[in-house]
Amino acid sequence: MHQHYSHLGGDAVQGASGNAYCLELYRKPTEKPNYHFRGVQLRLYPIYPACTHIYDFPIKSERSKSLEADNILIASGAEPIKLGIPGEEHLITNEEFLSLEPLPRRIVLVGGGYIASEFSHIAARAGSQVTILQHGDRMLKQFDPDLVEWLMERFKELEIDVRTRTTVEAIERIDTGFRVRASDRAGSTHVEADLVIHAAGRVPALNALDLDAGGIAVEKGRLKLNEYLQSVSNPAVYAAGDAAQNGPPLTPVASHDANVVSANLLKGNHLRPDYNGVPSVAFTIPPIAAVGLSEAEARRQGIHFRMQKMKASDWFTARQTAESSYGFKVLVAEETDRILGAHLVGPHADEVINLFALAIRHGLTAEDLKATMFAYPTGASDVGYML
Repeated sequence: MHQHYSHLGGDAVQGASGNAYCLELYRKPTEKPNYHFRGVQLRLYPIYPACTHIYDFPIKSERSKSLEADNILIASGAEPIKLGIPGEEHLITNEEFLSLEPLPRRIVLVGGGYIASEFSHIAARAGSQVTILQHGDRMLKQFDPDLVEWLMERFKELEIDVRTRTTVEAIERIDTGFRVRASDRAGSTHVEADLVIHAAGRVPALNALDLDAGGIAVEKGRLKLNEYLQSVSNPAVYAAGDAAQNGPPLTPVASHDANVVSANLLKGNHLRPDYNGVPSVAFTIPPIAAVGLSEAEARRQGIHFRMQKMKASDWFTARQTAESSYGFKVLVAEETDRILGAHLVGPHADEVINLFALAIRHGLTAEDLKATMFAYPTGASDVGYML
């Protein structure tokens, strides 16, 4: 009956009908003490990789702890997507990579998004030979293609071997490590490595929760939620963060979702998530960042806009850090002068993007930003010149 679940991040659940719900967790022998925060009693249960069950009646056993509640929040996070290839068990996750003590000499990353980009920069700078095998036609598809192209110059300088349009077909263990078999436009190919990292995407961690037993509707691997982040089939159940997959898979979005669900649980359904102006950053060196509409999205929507685009490696911000990859693309609505989207690559991009996020979320205009006096010399002092 028990479903084993190895990625519990805190609030992992299943649902059932009825007013009271029981969440069963395997736990360590010791419990942390109660904490009181704003009148709410909280008990933390350190747990092993565990199974969870929700019923409409209490459960007791020698091995488990039963918790009863009127509502349950699914916040189980995300887990690596299944690739369905022979040897998939040889892949390590991003969490396991961060726990490594010695760094292997030869590393292959399967995928071409945030994880592959960030980890490749870490490993290459630490002296590893890094190969990226990306199924798509370019890296970092979540970001502006022009800026990604500028950033790829840094990949080349680090001698990171990026192979796009390459599909991984199998991973084999060999005497010297692993052999990753793949296919590309030229035919079959392979790469040998000491470590192979899964960087091909993540999905809501729901498979181990047996949601059907609780009447919690799922469609194409996603929870079916209403506008209040509440299950459409079991009103006692809510979801937030990566498990909900309602907004971008980012930490600030998970926190925002949690605030929305908390408000709706305490005061009834009245608050909806608002993902307008959520910035995103890939922490390569230098970082690349984006917020709002891309150029392609703005054109598809038929919006009239002006665009400022420049590779600014000769600006002081770039020169003071000896960073050759520095540039931007900013979209401004012609009719309203409001910021539609901002795309940055270079030093301080991870901080400056927040100013554009603020402008988008609160309707500030390009003229508002130009009229603002920013401290100099800082990355923010370039904002006015980007408009």
